[in-house]
Amino acid sequence: MHIFDSVQKTKRKFIPLKEGKVTLYVCGPTVYDDAHLGHAKSALVFDLLTRVLEANGYEVTYARNITDIDDKIIKKAIEQKKEIQEITDFYTEAYHKEMEALGVKRPTLEPKATQNLEAMVDLIQKLINKGHAYTTPDGDVYFDTASDSEYLTLSHRNQNEEEKQERVVSSSYKKNHADFALWKSVKDNSVTFSSPFGAGRPGWHLECSAMIEKHLAYKDTPFAIDIHGGGADLLFPHHENEAAQTRCATKHELANYWMHNGFVNIDGEKMSKSLGNSFFLKDALKEYDGEVLRFYLLSTHYRSNFNFNTQDLESAKKRLDKLYRLKKRLFGLSACNDETPFKKELLKSLNDDMNVSTALALIDEMISKANETLDTAGKHKLLKRETLANLAYIEKLLGFGIQNPFEYFQFGIDDETKKKINTLIEQRDSAKKEKDFELSDKIRDEILSLGVNLMDTPQGTFWEKI
Repeated sequence: MHIFDSVQKTKRKFIPLKEGKVTLYVCGPTVYDDAHLGHAKSALVFDLLTRVLEANGYEVTYARNITDIDDKIIKKAIEQKKEIQEITDFYTEAYHKEMEALGVKRPTLEPKATQNLEAMVDLIQKLINKGHAYTTPDGDVYFDTASDSEYLTLSHRNQNEEEKQERVVSSSYKKNHADFALWKSVKDNSVTFSSPFGAGRPGWHLECSAMIEKHLAYKDTPFAIDIHGGGADLLFPHHENEAAQTRCATKHELANYWMHNGFVNIDGEKMSKSLGNSFFLKDALKEYDGEVLRFYLLSTHYRSNFNFNTQDLESAKKRLDKLYRLKKRLFGLSACNDETPFKKELLKSLNDDMNVSTALALIDEMISKANETLDTAGKHKLLKRETLANLAYIEKLLGFGIQNPFEYFQFGIDDETKKKINTLIEQRDSAKKEKDFELSDKIRDEILSLGVNLMDTPQGTFWEKI
């Protein structure tokens, strides 16, 4: 397996720090608002990575944090006259539901900032003790970037005076313009946490380093974890600062491999709340099945910037429809887990830095050839077994094709209409059993008038949207 390392800027053979095990940490959401397509893209990319690693036989420990301490959260709580936790709990739950709709599995660990303050304070104290951090007269604690000779080796950039490091106002007491806050003192009546440095709040960059060290880090290896991931916008300053904190506070580097997914653009424009064109995931899920969005957002290579537009989304849906139509042709047959050449080739393509374009081309070819053969005379028992095995593997590895093939084609029908259709199907079944075919036909016509097709199969009657 090979993955592209954002720091070395080349594909590297993946060799875990400990045989058979992988530790993965990904920066998660700040829970003050609804998730947007950028959140979805990152979650999907690392969900796919986890599946590929597991398919290679690795035991994966995957942590994705929840940032529930942030000025934006506090601001929203004040605006809505609610408690901080009420805001964070609401958006955390919404995030989980939306990720579930996309088929994103829950990570092994999901540490919250509020539950790891002690680890953050401990990390700050280590940095102070080792001369890599300093306190200011107004009670702030800053990381001294000049004390780290390897600072900026992660992002490979020269920082100028205008580049902003922080989510909070800088102090005039900073030694260097590049220094960033580890702890910000708070003198007003807003939310604060106690610490040896005084009442305040932790710096944003601090939490991930502290959580990794507490929950994931190996203590006897040159790197704390195998892989650290996130969006491309986090490489600098967030990941650069994380790496500096860990390097200076501990005896190891933060991660052996760094992976970053590209931006999501909407009709060509980089998605940003400041630009007012952020596309909330909840809105997309009203219009499209979550699996369609999953298929679409994973249809281009994870490192590429993604241009989200409805025309390409519709094309992706048609592509996924073909998989479900094949699944429908084989509906009712027993599942199969045979080894097939297709399964080997599919994993091989994804082992090449998650080359999803090759993977999807293989899937398209498999579907086309299977349909072509099934259209000819014969029972095709071996083909059906292999195709069922291939579809099951696609489901496991990529998360495509997980639904009942008939229910997949029901998207867009409201719950009330679905309930009515299912009730009518039950009434029709009863009429058929009583050999009242006139009533049965009448009910069938009523069902068809609702804009659906009926399919009578040995497994029962199913329907789909026309």
